[in-house]
Amino acid sequence: MPLQKDILNFINGEFVAGSKWFENRTPTTNAVIGRVAEAGKAEVDAAVNAARAALKGPWGSMTLAKRVELLEALVAEITNRFDEFLEAECADTGKPRSLASHIDIPRGAANFKVFADVVKNVPTEFFDMATPDGKSAINYGYRTPVGVVGVICPWNLPLLLMTWKVGPALACGNTVVVKPSEETPRTAALLGEVMNKVGIPKGVYNVVHGFGPDSAGEFLTTHPKVDALTFTGETRTGEIIMKAAATGSRPVSLEMGGKNAAIVFEDCDFDAAIEGTLRSAFVNCGQVCLGTERVYVQRPIFDKFVAAMKAGAEALKIGVPEDKDTGMGPLISKEHQNKVLSYYKIAKDAGATIVTGGGVPDMPGDLKDGCWVQPTIWTGLPEDARVIKEEIFGPCCHIAPFDTEEEVLEKANANEYGLATAIWTTNLSRAHCVAQKMEVGIAWVNSWFLRDLRTPFGGSKQSGIGREGGVHSLEFYTELKNVCIKL
Repeated sequence: MPLQKDILNFINGEFVAGSKWFENRTPTTNAVIGRVAEAGKAEVDAAVNAARAALKGPWGSMTLAKRVELLEALVAEITNRFDEFLEAECADTGKPRSLASHIDIPRGAANFKVFADVVKNVPTEFFDMATPDGKSAINYGYRTPVGVVGVICPWNLPLLLMTWKVGPALACGNTVVVKPSEETPRTAALLGEVMNKVGIPKGVYNVVHGFGPDSAGEFLTTHPKVDALTFTGETRTGEIIMKAAATGSRPVSLEMGGKNAAIVFEDCDFDAAIEGTLRSAFVNCGQVCLGTERVYVQRPIFDKFVAAMKAGAEALKIGVPEDKDTGMGPLISKEHQNKVLSYYKIAKDAGATIVTGGGVPDMPGDLKDGCWVQPTIWTGLPEDARVIKEEIFGPCCHIAPFDTEEEVLEKANANEYGLATAIWTTNLSRAHCVAQKMEVGIAWVNSWFLRDLRTPFGGSKQSGIGREGGVHSLEFYTELKNVCIKL
């Protein structure tokens, strides 16, 4: 099917325009490929009211078995329309089809399946107690939906990270109002069609498009009838959302920035460490919150490791999504391209050794106007350099040598972020020790981006608040009440 030219808000089961429009551009050429209806206060208010009405309507009274049945139908219909979702995601992001077809779309569908399974199989507490009159009482836990959930999504993995929140929210019986990134509106809107097709009641899933301040983002996060807010994105925006949530004492789940470190010991499986670190630094053009921008390599293998990383980065084919050989696409936008290139200049001015990259690749034809940058590796900078301290969110990393375990732990933890790490070693005792001492929410050993969706996911320090995944998502998306019955 041809791409939609107009991307509309989805409110109460209907596609509606707003008072204004903004451009939808593809990052491969920076060409306008459509326009997006911006939601104003009226549209956001309508979406929230529709979500609240659905809680009191058929969705709120629906049995768990029926709700699960509808979520499983969602999975089947997303799979049935796989190619449409793939085309929409690649048009918005410019990422290789090989990546989106392997990660973004399958995981986007799986998020509904996993949480449909979780909500069916999670028990609550039960206690039998003696009472002062010599009789007894029973206490049991009972989960109820938290209510209307505002979901604010990023642009790097639009469908996957949106359904990572919408999946458990709906499984637990909530309704949602989704604000996708203004850069990547298409799959959130397309999911509205799927919701209607499988029979999800009107108002359960709503989408409002727009920006942050004085637009859909601000109107949603400050709306008094939104009961909880969940967000993935940069730390500065997360702080703004947390302040908004303080009014009304509403719960938040925040997955924010990262400046993740890989630690490579000399006893590692060298080929596996190179393959994993190349992926973690350059996949999705480095636009992954879990990606690696700091690499610490034990000194005896440092030079060999840098040389292998250089060869791997230079072997990446930069190209369009449709090319099956494309290993790296463009950045999301001209604005983000300028940001990443500014850090490339900062590194050069600070005296970094540029192992490879550091600029813009020479692209043919219309692609010259796209949002391309080269995969870039630096060495030689001190630990207080800006490109080592600040999140860049591009295809780049700095590689530094270390000698001892104590030294590398101090360096890796000396950062305001604490999202993830990857540790490469064949020493099991060392792996346990280092993983437990890293100040992060997730520590991979001899792997990267290996995710069991039942496990807790989230960050520490300025990388986030709360955990989602498996039963941990239920802690956010439900209210756990105690029922005490005197016998």
